[in-house]
Amino acid sequence: ATAALFYRILRYFTNISIPLDTGDFRLIDRRALDAVLSIRESNRFLRGLFTWVGFRQEPVYYVRQKRYAGETKYPLARMIRFAMDGITSFSSAPLRFAMWVGLAASAIAFLYAIQVIYSGLFGGAVPGWASITVSVLFLGGVQLFTIGLLGEYIGRIFDEVKRRPLYVVREVIESEAGATSETSNIIPAYEAQKG
Repeated sequence: ATAALFYRILRYFTNISIPLDTGDFRLIDRRALDAVLSIRESNRFLRGLFTWVGFRQEPVYYVRQKRYAGETKYPLARMIRFAMDGITSFSSAPLRFAMWVGLAASAIAFLYAIQVIYSGLFGGAVPGWASITVSVLFLGGVQLFTIGLLGEYIGRIFDEVKRRPLYVVREVIESEAGATSETSNIIPAYEAQKG
């Protein structure tokens, strides 16, 4: 159940189409392996990287039997860590989440400030409580928004330091004159997975 949930969450938060419910067992063409090995990341989320390089993948379906002995190597805590590795390797959505929460908190503080002003003008306001609450909500929202904004920059830095190639050469074709023509087969890695 945790593995099925993991793949669906990963697909939702990332910009690559990792096949659902797959494992790490695979037959790999030499060109695809060379493309993955050329990526110089230290923390490699291989299930995502094999999809990211964009070579054609074909599933081999089989019926998995029930475990008859032993225990899973991925209990809930380890599966959560694995999911976080996958999401943070291919998405900056968690960083953007802080920014949206900050905007929402600031909007709530603004609406609540209007209600406080109304209560102050027409009675029923508790002295001191409302102003403190509005201040805390607003400043908390501004802080979360600022953290999210910093997160956007950190996410871009993170993408740069991974040094993933911009393009993966799927195939080099030699023309009849003997010159190679690579330009027609150079495609962005994220587009290669579509074709």
